[in-house]
Amino acid sequence: MTEPTLDPAPVDMPAPQISERLAGGKNGWVMVALALLLFGGGVGLVVLGLVRIASGGGSDAAGAAAIVVAIIAVIASLVVAAGLTPVAPNEARVLQLVGAGYVGTLRAPGLRWVNPITQRRRVSTRIRNHETGLAKVNDLDGNPIDISAVVVWQVEDTARAIFEVDDFVEFVAFQTEAAVRHIAGSFPYDSAERISLRENADEITGKLSEEIADRVASAGVKIIESRITSLAYAPEIAQAMLRRQQAGAVVAARQQIVEGAVGMVHAALAKLAEENVIELDEERKATMVSNLLVVLCADRDAQPVVNAGSLYH
Repeated sequence: MTEPTLDPAPVDMPAPQISERLAGGKNGWVMVALALLLFGGGVGLVVLGLVRIASGGGSDAAGAAAIVVAIIAVIASLVVAAGLTPVAPNEARVLQLVGAGYVGTLRAPGLRWVNPITQRRRVSTRIRNHETGLAKVNDLDGNPIDISAVVVWQVEDTARAIFEVDDFVEFVAFQTEAAVRHIAGSFPYDSAERISLRENADEITGKLSEEIADRVASAGVKIIESRITSLAYAPEIAQAMLRRQQAGAVVAARQQIVEGAVGMVHAALAKLAEENVIELDEERKATMVSNLLVVLCADRDAQPVVNAGSLYH
């Protein structure tokens, strides 16, 4: 079999137009304390204003002013609270400011505070896996085969995952299936002379990982591993291909048996000649070689035949 040589994956995806940058944000717990302080102060001022208005005595203006300040404080507390953003482990928040585009990405886990008018999209950076359905594809020789694969992947660039494609999960699924179909159609299922899907699993899965990685790189996705999980001839030709494989196995076994038998016969003749056990002419050597080959290459145990006429001499 020729040495495996795999060319780079023929994938020409557009270059990404954006890259992730980190956004620090402020400590969320400090802003929680500020929001509670504003809200508590606003409630207190409302109560104080109502008390002044109820008591009369020319303090209506002061009471009204206290209520206005209280309303402003409560609204400010709600605005501050709106900027609180929890970030779970292995999760990121992509920030997009209305009218200004991409702002940055929060990756540090914990409670953070950002501008309340920013849109915060949650992106999981956990390791995921996707298994393709069983696809029927023609291999390089035109034989229909059933193939499926599993790919392990992770979001590496959250900005690209959000802004470069519509739905990065769906994008990975479609590109994985496209890569599996392309790989299956680029190599034969089984071949003794060429790289094949069945015999060169490590090289094929390496090629598959490379091609999927090239296809999804523009979406900010990193491919960790990919494996072919199911590979077989399609049912309509499975029996015919099984018979062909069986025939090939029988031929290979016969060839090995014959090579071994010839070696054993050669060793037997050499041993007899070396120890002068018996002197054989060419005709008797040919008969002996023929008999030994029949015995050694036969499917069944040899059954000796005794000439009955010789028993009466």
